[in-house]
Amino acid sequence: MGASEFVKPIKTKEEYLEKIVNSKAPIVLDCYAEWCGPCKAIAPQVAKFAEDFKNVEFYQIDVDELSEVAAEIGVRAMPTFIFFKDGEKVNEVVGANPPALRAAVESLSA
Repeated sequence: MGASEFVKPIKTKEEYLEKIVNSKAPIVLDCYAEWCGPCKAIAPQVAKFAEDFKNVEFYQIDVDELSEVAAEIGVRAMPTFIFFKDGEKVNEVVGANPPALRAAVESLSA
């Protein structure tokens, strides 16, 4: 499941700390796995939201590659979308649920 030009992959814990935890921007972190069917199904919708909501940064992590980060932020199922503002977790949406995801992104971008 490749990232679109609007959804940027995070490959290391250091990159996670730099781009998510140390950022002031509103961020959506898509926690997915390559083998996860629902993750693949919602990926085009996530890319569209990333394109539509220019003031929100979209990143993704493969939970199998960054299991330590996934455990730290409490990912238990895929996909999980975690929302950050000023480096703090402010919301999450678990599952491939486009309406819930859109509502959470709209709230974050307000």
